[in-house]
Amino acid sequence: MLRLEKRPVPSRFWTIMTPVVAVVATMVAGGLLFAFLGKDPVAAIRTIFWDPIFSEFAWYYRAQLLVKAAPLILIALGLSLGFRAGIWNIGAEGQYIVGAITGAAVGLAFYPLDAWYIFPLMILAGALGGWAWAMIPALLKIRFGTNEILVSLMLVYVAEQLLAKMSLGLLKNPDGHGFPGSRNFQEYPSAHNVELIEGTGMHGGVLAGFIAVIAAYVLLNRHILGYQIRLTGQSARAARFAGVRPKLLVAFCLGTSGALAGLAGLFEVAGPAGQITIDFNVGYGFTAIIVAFLGRLHPVGILLAGLLMALTYVGGEIAQANLRLPAAAIQAFQGMLLFFLLGFDVLANYRIRPIKREVA
Repeated sequence: MLRLEKRPVPSRFWTIMTPVVAVVATMVAGGLLFAFLGKDPVAAIRTIFWDPIFSEFAWYYRAQLLVKAAPLILIALGLSLGFRAGIWNIGAEGQYIVGAITGAAVGLAFYPLDAWYIFPLMILAGALGGWAWAMIPALLKIRFGTNEILVSLMLVYVAEQLLAKMSLGLLKNPDGHGFPGSRNFQEYPSAHNVELIEGTGMHGGVLAGFIAVIAAYVLLNRHILGYQIRLTGQSARAARFAGVRPKLLVAFCLGTSGALAGLAGLFEVAGPAGQITIDFNVGYGFTAIIVAFLGRLHPVGILLAGLLMALTYVGGEIAQANLRLPAAAIQAFQGMLLFFLLGFDVLANYRIRPIKREVA
């Protein structure tokens, strides 16, 4: 018989190794899932993890990796600040949607004006839209003590209805012959999130993601606010004695995560997605939760985890096209990452000990 014994301090070895072990376990379990579906598991795993980087068309897939990773990294960085402080924003998907709507609305309001300041205004509007949506659960928690998990999650469904309304109403393309959706920003140069280096996938959102990684690292390791975030996550009572103001911290963490999610939505709608549509949201806000924990809530770890998760997105699309794998199987494969990460994370805080039987 075995039992779990709590460690005096978390194991540094298992803290580092847990994401690696989780990825390997996901490959094994995913391979079994693909085999159950009648597909070659080795071919499926190779297609997902190898082909996007080393195949004949890797030059195209590598660009897509940056495109897919950018929103995941931006959103996950914002979430990680709150998670470190014990503030649980689960509604980043809604903030992502609202940021896209507000940013797109500003750009469309200027159509067809050709001016350099339109896209910067869209960036500002996207960040403010996501920030304002995140401040709803923040203010309710501060004023009435509501649960930010429940409120932020329920607001995702409100945002989805708002997205449908905008696609069919105020932001609908008047020249779209009755089809839902806004004008295409790729045909509006002043509001288009163009590639900074052609053919690389490097657009404004990717650049913002790298800047956010650096800023988050500096904040958490070189600023008093980062110390307060880490202290609150370790001991809320000790943080209060140290002069941390919990209400301001709630507002900061939720507001920052909302702003970054809104930025991700704006860069996506003005670039790869191209327009506001009913099905604009693709689950980046929820997937970013996996990225945040896979990266151990560390900015550099989130950068690497975002690229890894983007690899499963791009590789999954290749597998769907080449191996006829169902989309649901790819989503289940991605979900296994979080499942195994949380499962093996127990080893960082507990050690397995055999139970000694007493001899009669």
